[in-house]
Amino acid sequence: MNFKFPILFFALLIPFLVLGQEATIKTKVSKNKLGVNQRLRVVISIDKQGGENFTPPSFQNFKIVGGPSQSVSQSITSTPSGRKVVFSQSYTYIIQPKRKGELSIGSASVKIGGKIIKSDPVKVIVLDAVEIPKDPNDPNYVAQQNIHLVAEISKSRPYVGEGVYVEYRLYVSENVSVYDTNVTEAPKYNGFWNQDIKISNYPVKMGKYNGEDYRYIVLQKALLIPTKTGKLSIDPMKMDIVIGVPSGRADFFGNVITKNVRREFASAKKIVSPKSLPTEGKPANFNGAVGNFKLDVALSKEVLKANETSQIKVAISGKGNLNLFELPKVTTPVELEMYQPERKEKVYVNTTGISGNVSDTYTVVPQYKGKYKIPSVSFSYFNPKQKKYNTITTKDFFVDVQEGKELVTVDTNSVRKREVVATGKNFRYIATKTTFKDSKTVDFYKSNWFYILLLFPLLAIPISIIIGKRNEARNSDVVGNKLRKANRLAKKYLSEAEKQLGKKDEFYEALERALHNYLKAKLGIETSEISKERITEMLAGKNVEPATISKFIEVLKSSDFARYTPFTATEMKAEYERAKEVIVQLDKQL
Repeated sequence: MNFKFPILFFALLIPFLVLGQEATIKTKVSKNKLGVNQRLRVVISIDKQGGENFTPPSFQNFKIVGGPSQSVSQSITSTPSGRKVVFSQSYTYIIQPKRKGELSIGSASVKIGGKIIKSDPVKVIVLDAVEIPKDPNDPNYVAQQNIHLVAEISKSRPYVGEGVYVEYRLYVSENVSVYDTNVTEAPKYNGFWNQDIKISNYPVKMGKYNGEDYRYIVLQKALLIPTKTGKLSIDPMKMDIVIGVPSGRADFFGNVITKNVRREFASAKKIVSPKSLPTEGKPANFNGAVGNFKLDVALSKEVLKANETSQIKVAISGKGNLNLFELPKVTTPVELEMYQPERKEKVYVNTTGISGNVSDTYTVVPQYKGKYKIPSVSFSYFNPKQKKYNTITTKDFFVDVQEGKELVTVDTNSVRKREVVATGKNFRYIATKTTFKDSKTVDFYKSNWFYILLLFPLLAIPISIIIGKRNEARNSDVVGNKLRKANRLAKKYLSEAEKQLGKKDEFYEALERALHNYLKAKLGIETSEISKERITEMLAGKNVEPATISKFIEVLKSSDFARYTPFTATEMKAEYERAKEVIVQLDKQL
């Protein structure tokens, strides 16, 4: 039987089978973690013939101590679909690291069929010099080679205000088992606003680490938003791990004997270098919003009566650093009385970033009949994906107050200087009464003033002694002095409100103004521009008792809402006394 033709045909077919495959080039290392005094074997393999112009990786931070050695292999295997030709050409290097740290072996490249293909870079963690064991089955050595604690960041060059993720993974090879883990040192995020992302159940996943198959779990994940430029470091996470390691020996029945060892592992230090936001095209009203947002401004009532309330809601929604910028402010005509806004936040942090909405709701109360314009609101933000600023501007709103007092306007052009007009008398501004003075002079000696001044020192000395003793006793009374000072201070701030007792609107306006002026004087802030929650937080920071803070906030709230409900003079007097009492209590504690 003649086999020459089939053999010849198959020999001619082999190159076409090989050429039909998509060429790949891969880099594998003998270990992913080693001491600075250890060596590493690097194998770069190509799975297709015809390669030329092979370029090895740049072994920066490594010293080549052996190689390259080259080998070529080709085999034919039978599969259900037919015969399969497997070709491999490899280059092997023996290298040694020059320093510690997380080092990278760059890409190798080769030209096949006119196309240049490259391998993926490989990361290697280099630790302190180790005592190289004589026994390759030494448990500590095996544990070091088969477990890796890795920190992965989603972006190393974000913009300031742009969110990035850091994820801590524990990679474990199939050769060992993990029995217990304990985080001994949590990572620190200096220079970042950070928020941990909750992980449920810690599922075990399969993945590759430096080209090798591993099981891994995600231990911790956090969203980081850089607040400044420069090199910001993410410190390592450190863990104690109990590992079951094969000892290389077997028991009487042939089962592999394992040994439990406890070792400390640490992730590599990570560096994030945030970029400054561009200055070109930066809007004047930009206040730090980075992401993708929408602005919505709504007016609850456009037609209303005097002293009837309407609400203006300013809402920002979308995805980005929602917690780290201020919402645009609303301005209204002076005829529309506007109160401090109520802040509401619905913000969610998850694996896709920060999303949700933040809103301010203003209460507006018109005082006079008429039609008033509420100017448009604008908001600017930087979109890191588009790498540009965007500005959103809303339309103007109009409030039509159909019932109420008429607004009295003064025509300044109608007030003019006029000459004095005579009323029929020939002379004006002539004195009609004469005052005469006695021309006689009285001597000072033996006069009333003479005797008064003579006796004054005799009376002044005992009176001064009595007053001095009373002042000394009064000054030593520290508690009494504080109380008297607080009472004087309360009367000072509440004097205007006291004058307006009986006039509901004027009284409560003066009362609210007095409370804000008191905090302004004591804390050095414009309290009219912040919310009651912020006032509560600041007073708590000054160690003011919670009960006193609660009384102060209650008086503020009462002055806000009492203007819209019937109040008697007796209730106003009681409110005045409550305000006086709370100022006295605050002053004793601040």
